[in-house]
Amino acid sequence: MRLPAPHLDGDVSLEKAIRARRTIRSFDSKALSLNQLSQLLWSAQGITEPGGFKRAAPSAGALYPMDIYAVVGSGCVEDLDPGVYHYEPDGHSISLGREEDARGDVANASLRQTWMAGAPLNLVITAEYARITGKYGQRGIRYAMIEAGHIGQNIFLQAQAMGLAVGIVGAFEDDTLIRVLGIKETHEPLLVMPVGHKR
Repeated sequence: MRLPAPHLDGDVSLEKAIRARRTIRSFDSKALSLNQLSQLLWSAQGITEPGGFKRAAPSAGALYPMDIYAVVGSGCVEDLDPGVYHYEPDGHSISLGREEDARGDVANASLRQTWMAGAPLNLVITAEYARITGKYGQRGIRYAMIEAGHIGQNIFLQAQAMGLAVGIVGAFEDDTLIRVLGIKETHEPLLVMPVGHKR
């Protein structure tokens, strides 16, 4: 499914977004729009050069070992069924994997942090290390983790600029999270970021 085109000129300055950014763990049930989901995914891994391939977050050697999954609840993103979606930067689109609301399962896999299931959207940042270790060896694992941090901050600041709230979680059982998302075993989760409207 192709997403709406991202906006390239917002109303909130970068400085204001940095100053106001906070980690939030309590969310309103209000749904997100498809445009908001599109903007968040673009800020995470969207292609930022016309006709090119370079993305919103820096990547060692421009190898881009990261994948982003959107865990969408029932009635939580307008015009989108619940499920686990994979973001595809080339074409700015999403593809549906698991066809159900997996937010509760994600929260349970995250050491039973039930507050996460209250967010309409959970973004999961994963790394496929083989894409980067082929060039950089074991050092590539560190580079992928650095890249995950850049992506996470982009999501934080983009959400803040749109008036949304974000949490961040690194405590989860990797194998369980991979299983409940229904993703490739080689896509190792590094961060989960619940997103929604602040309660």
